[in-house]
Amino acid sequence: MTETREAMLRVNQAGEFGAIRIYAGQLAVMGDRTALSGEIATMAQQEAAHRERFDALLVKRGVRPTALQPLWSAAGFALGAATALIGPEAAMACTAAIETEIDRHYTEQLEQLGDDDPELAGMIREFRDDEREHRDTALASGAEKAPAYPLLFNAIRMGCRVAIAVSKRI
Repeated sequence: MTETREAMLRVNQAGEFGAIRIYAGQLAVMGDRTALSGEIATMAQQEAAHRERFDALLVKRGVRPTALQPLWSAAGFALGAATALIGPEAAMACTAAIETEIDRHYTEQLEQLGDDDPELAGMIREFRDDEREHRDTALASGAEKAPAYPLLFNAIRMGCRVAIAVSKRI
């Protein structure tokens, strides 16, 4: 299915917002007590920078953000907190799952854009590379050691797909 540029911007900004909230939930539970807290804080800062740039592009292009931000705020924080309560490996499994899905999503957008929108494509490419680094960090930090990893990983990926589909439209 072909996404409009407006839908791309809306869903990408929502995704970056959701990522910030997930990391906020994880840090609220974990604090700075684990070795992964610094990694999570760094990833959260990168997501915040991504969101700021998407926010600016939304304004520049006159695109409204998703109306679901209050839902994504609560759901993201809850997902982050819940995975952190399970343990640091589950928090990393959450990151691995989401960033795997975002890599797929951003790659599809880049294929669709081609050379038609260099500004947007450049941002997506840059952010996709950051998201891949987040996924690799999560995997290197023990994501696959999380309890019921395949179930957790695939459930979070499915939830991410649903959030993407809904945020494009609402």
